Amino acid sequence: MTRLIVLDVDGCLTDGRIIYGESGEEVKAFNVKDGLAIKSWMNLGYECAIITGRRSGIVKRRADELGITHLYQGVRDKGARLRTLCGDLGISLDETAAIGDDLNDLKMLELAGRSFTPADGSHFVRSRVGRVLQRRGGEAAVREMIEILIRGNGDETRFLAQWQ
Repeated sequence: MTRLIVLDVDGCLTDGRIIYGESGEEVKAFNVKDGLAIKSWMNLGYECAIITGRRSGIVKRRADELGITHLYQGVRDKGARLRTLCGDLGISLDETAAIGDDLNDLKMLELAGRSFTPADGSHFVRSRVGRVLQRRGGEAAVREMIEILIRGNGDETRFLAQWQ
């Protein structure tokens, strides 16, 4: 059973583009379908974390919006951060699922019990994860992963009951 999902941001929750405005502000686009699935996952009593290599106020805002309290930005060693988080939560690595799209995600993906990458993840990542998703980063790839995990956990009825 999967109890914790760990999300990379750029290339997974977003399409990987970073747009800078003239005054230096950063813009990212998040998919509302991912957000609804994340909130529904947590409403079932499961945990969600974001582990990202960059720092961004926009990511903090999105995490706050979704109620994600496990937010780690500016992380160089995502594998070590995942190990520490699992220890803090009392969740085994086998009970985790992670999604990442690039080389800096590999340690985290190799440690997670289940690993995913969007369809447009790096070739090196696609060849090393348990599942390559059909959707691209920023195009509801996280939603696709969560729906797979919900079915794997046998929670389809409880998941859908939130919306019936």
